[in-house]
Amino acid sequence: MKKGFMIVCDGSNGAGKTTVIKGVEQYLKDKGIDVILTREPGGTPIGEKIREVILDPSTPEMIDMTELMLFGAGRAQHLQQKIIPAIDAGKIVISDRFDAAMFSFQHYARGIDLTIIKTINDLALNGFKPAMNIILDLDPCEGLKRVKSRGEGLDRLEVEKQEFLVKARNGYLAQAALAPETFEIVDASQSKEAVLRDVLAIIDTLLIQHQLAV
Repeated sequence: MKKGFMIVCDGSNGAGKTTVIKGVEQYLKDKGIDVILTREPGGTPIGEKIREVILDPSTPEMIDMTELMLFGAGRAQHLQQKIIPAIDAGKIVISDRFDAAMFSFQHYARGIDLTIIKTINDLALNGFKPAMNIILDLDPCEGLKRVKSRGEGLDRLEVEKQEFLVKARNGYLAQAALAPETFEIVDASQSKEAVLRDVLAIIDTLLIQHQLAV
């Protein structure tokens, strides 16, 4: 049995990650490929509890290092309990955010030293890395408009100042420039149909690379 692999869908809030992930899931299932969906923070019972703490807007006093360590702890649990077993079982894992988000938000936006973040992330991942990070790129102002239009409340990161969200967006673009072999940028200002079309083209390439094309 061939091992599976992991795809991460990431980028600005409101960029349409949920819609894209659902579209990719259906596309792969139609090809007879086993898929498992997950998210960060979250993905496991422990991770979901950590998610509640990280994103709770009623705790603005949380210091940056606490936030970083919570992300790392959740990722370690997520990887060992859910991601690796699924990949070993031949499934494709699709995650709504993963470690690229931590570098974007905690380093590029928060300003935490890159070495500290890398150390914590390396401890959590123990050599693992996703096959591809698909970044849905969207101006943060437009992203927040979309979130608000859904009638949803904003989480603790979404209520940050606009400058913070812009820095996070730039962090994704910087990571993609440094690692083009594992990052793809998709213009999320396009129609939903166009965004999904671009993402599925990336998925097809990955299936060929992993000899799963049908």
